[in-house]
Amino acid sequence: MPEALPDLLRADGVLFDLDGVLTPTAEVHMRAWKVVFDDVFERWGITPPYTDADYYDYVDGKKRYDGVASLMQSRNVEVPWGEVDDDPEAETICGIGNRKNTAFAASLRAEGIEPYPGSLALVERLHEAGVPLGVVSSSKNAEEVLGASGIRSFFRIVVDGVVAERDGLASKPAADMFAAGAAALGVDPARSVAVEDATSGAASAAAAGFATVVGVDRGTGAEALRDAGATVVVDDLDAFLPETRTTSTPETA
Repeated sequence: MPEALPDLLRADGVLFDLDGVLTPTAEVHMRAWKVVFDDVFERWGITPPYTDADYYDYVDGKKRYDGVASLMQSRNVEVPWGEVDDDPEAETICGIGNRKNTAFAASLRAEGIEPYPGSLALVERLHEAGVPLGVVSSSKNAEEVLGASGIRSFFRIVVDGVVAERDGLASKPAADMFAAGAAALGVDPARSVAVEDATSGAASAAAAGFATVVGVDRGTGAEALRDAGATVVVDDLDAFLPETRTTSTPETA
């Protein structure tokens, strides 16, 4: 029997992660990280080799430099942090992160990006109903991706990696980014919804007090999302559209 889903139209607000939730940029990020880490691991003789599991365990959902540091720590490799304006070829945490961003930006410009059809349909439905919407993304490329995909106008606020660096917000899974998103949107997390595809993001939303945390399983795994704090997990956001939804009546949202 299908899982009963909360009615998002009753939420005070809905805050979406971007990569892997609204747009398939997670795939572009994954490819860019693999190119960079495969090269770094080979040149430095780091073992075991980098895998997709490393992306989900150490990189996904985190701010760029925090993801690099987390992965390197998993291999017991010490790398100097460096500075945010390090050259992409610098052998520092920031240099490696900037190298990845160069690869990501080149791919985005060459290939473009389209939102997931189910995500776009849900966003349009919520926007038409007047539900306040926002984006909470660790990516510093969020504004560029939202613009390239043609969906920026749906969202009243964007809390991204640029905002996090400016305001000193801790990376997901800390509560900071989703808490800041709720504050910027002017909504109560306990009566709002967070939508995430990463365990770090689900944990961030849960820690920020979101009673309803929707996990979108694009490969992370339903069990992992639930363990991190997701209260419900779907394969695609079209599950919330009126013609497909089986609703519950939650106390909040």
